Amino acid sequence: MGGSTSDVPAIPTVASKQVKLRVFIDFWNFQLTLNEEVDSNFKVDWQKLPNVLARDAIRLLGVDNFTYEGTIVFTSYNPKTEEGRKYRNWATSWLDRQPGIQVKCFERRPRHHPKCPSCHVPVPTCPMCSADMAGTIEKGVDTAIATDMIRLAWEDAYDVAILATADADLVPAVEFLDVRNYRVLQAGFPPHGSHLSRACWATIDLSKLCSQFER
Repeated sequence: MGGSTSDVPAIPTVASKQVKLRVFIDFWNFQLTLNEEVDSNFKVDWQKLPNVLARDAIRLLGVDNFTYEGTIVFTSYNPKTEEGRKYRNWATSWLDRQPGIQVKCFERRPRHHPKCPSCHVPVPTCPMCSADMAGTIEKGVDTAIATDMIRLAWEDAYDVAILATADADLVPAVEFLDVRNYRVLQAGFPPHGSHLSRACWATIDLSKLCSQFER
């Protein structure tokens, strides 16, 4: 395990064995961190991003005999808004059809209204603008990522996983895979996701690669 992009030992490999790479992307965690750390107007070229991730992973691993097994993008949308429905249509009708990319899209669920810290009465609307204070929450994405990472490892569908997220909730899954000799490389924007990066075998610093996958 580790969390550094330098002085990383290469994976011992048999010359005839190909290292199988697979990419797992937590869409909103990745996109929102990118917006915060790089540029709120940054537009991702989703046809280039998987290749950029794979190339840097190969550099870190120090191998030249590999296959790219595809990318799974995990995302969510709000079915009650026009913007949410348009996003779902883009994710399932365009992104999901790109070569090597599979999209798993989940409905966002209503969040409970916040409560007053003094009297504990729910506050349904903002007292200033009357907007709904509940909003929505992403449900099922973390579980789906962890489940697919473990399931596909069990099916021998990859040797090395590239995990694009900063979500510490995935640390147990990464640690489980690590003790079974599966390498997980975190792709992110340091120092975000430091807890997860420490559990991973190495880190791909996307802040240094942005120009390669900008649209």
